[in-house]
Amino acid sequence: MNVNSLLDDDRRVVPLFAVHNFRDLGGYPTGDGRHTRWRTLFRADGLYRLTPQDASVVVNLGVRTVVDLRTNNEVRERGTFPVNDHDVAYHHLPIIDATWGETHTPEFDDAVDFLVWAYRVMLAEAAPRFADAINLLSQQTVLPAVFHCAAGKDRTGILAALVLGLVGVDETIIAADYGLTQTATTRLRAWARQHQPELADLYDRMPPRFTAADPRAMEVILNDITSRHGSVRNYVREIGVSDDAVRAMADALTTR
Repeated sequence: MNVNSLLDDDRRVVPLFAVHNFRDLGGYPTGDGRHTRWRTLFRADGLYRLTPQDASVVVNLGVRTVVDLRTNNEVRERGTFPVNDHDVAYHHLPIIDATWGETHTPEFDDAVDFLVWAYRVMLAEAAPRFADAINLLSQQTVLPAVFHCAAGKDRTGILAALVLGLVGVDETIIAADYGLTQTATTRLRAWARQHQPELADLYDRMPPRFTAADPRAMEVILNDITSRHGSVRNYVREIGVSDDAVRAMADALTTR
């Protein structure tokens, strides 16, 4: 299995002008000889930045549903996907109530240590919210769909890991997919310096641990889950994803 070839597939990153971490979760092999379907489920960063042309690209991918994982405050301050301009269902399912910048977070010298701490807290406190998102995405009428947060890294990264894990994608691939955000962040910061200086300034002022996307952190989190629950599939059932939803998700997202 060549993980790099899976990540580098030309279909993986959807090129847009103002959104830089819009990615297709298709093409990943599962343990039972299947693979995830292309153009069925996408992960992304802040879709509120979409230009009209960008939004048309997203809709032309077949996207029926946008699942917004950001906080109420983020939605209020920055807006949403342009739902009034397109026939797309919008669901706001906030995973956390406040972002790291709005709360006190421990200072770690190592970004991986910080991310592991943050993701463990997120899973402990927001497990039912992740379950709600998975139950929603398992519905056939919802797909194709895209879920997103602000950077498409933390809330989106955990949800992507849970979805890919429950359909049987290997943990090495899941962690590597998470790590693609590092390149996306570089693209975003270069774009922002030219087109949205206030966003570039925001990123420049962030502690580096806030913007890190080291695959080793996701590897630790996935090991936590499998060590304690046996598998990601077992875990999502325990946090409130129904058996019907697990089966429906596997049927909808994988193919031979």
